[in-house]
Amino acid sequence: MKLNLQLFAVPFRRTSKTKKRMRRTHLKKEVGAISTCPKCGASLRPHRACSKCGFYKNEEVLKVKKDEE
Repeated sequence: MKLNLQLFAVPFRRTSKTKKRMRRTHLKKEVGAISTCPKCGASLRPHRACSKCGFYKNEEVLKVKKDEE
């Protein structure tokens, strides 16, 4: 008679809260990079066309309707 048993690694001691939290200190969210548009000064993500004026690298790549108030 042969038993199919799988043996798993079992920790010798319980991991304390401090050790667990010290290990997880690098697992945090970072704020994404934000740059400003050289034409209108709006904030946007790098390497994206500006949604306010439609420019990217001093060239107009999007046609944006201007709101007249």
